[in-house]
Amino acid sequence: MTFFNKIKWILGISLVFFIILATNLIDRNNFVIVKNSVESIYADRLVAQDIIMDLTILMWEKKAAYIQLDQALFEEKNSTINTRLDELMELFSTTRLTRKEEVVFGQLEKNLSHLIQQEAGLAEQPISDQAYEDQIALIKNNLDDLSAIQLKEGRRQLLESQRAVDTVDLFTHLEIYALIILAIIIQILVMYNPTSEEVPPAK
Repeated sequence: MTFFNKIKWILGISLVFFIILATNLIDRNNFVIVKNSVESIYADRLVAQDIIMDLTILMWEKKAAYIQLDQALFEEKNSTINTRLDELMELFSTTRLTRKEEVVFGQLEKNLSHLIQQEAGLAEQPISDQAYEDQIALIKNNLDDLSAIQLKEGRRQLLESQRAVDTVDLFTHLEIYALIILAIIIQILVMYNPTSEEVPPAK
């Protein structure tokens, strides 16, 4: 094999190598995007939605205990509910929160704290049923807002994953086309063998 042919082979193989390397790096980046999105949808959206559902159920239980008009029973059951509420609020705070989610969660913490303070002073300073229900309603509105955020963010992350998958599919097709074109070019380069012009004999 002549030196010129060696150069052509090295050039062709190098082009194929760099195209495959670039495509693999892009595919790897998109794989990471899909992996992170799937993990976030589970850890930060599905789990968070489950916590919100549990918090909502506890608020219904709290209201049901209050309207029974049995102070001793209410205090006993409410103490258990508040312990569970603290656990769930702490668990929710460990999920990845968006800026809007942080604001709503802060409002939820404030409203829930105010409700618990009202309950703690019921024996000395009773509050009206309407005032108690209004405070419960504020908390439920916060929970509804958080639930809506989970759906919105879950949809956004799903679309992001789909875009990453589409990008991988696009580059896979481009890689195939590029390799076909390169194979043709390499064949042309290898088969092309420039002949040196014949020097006419000296007279």
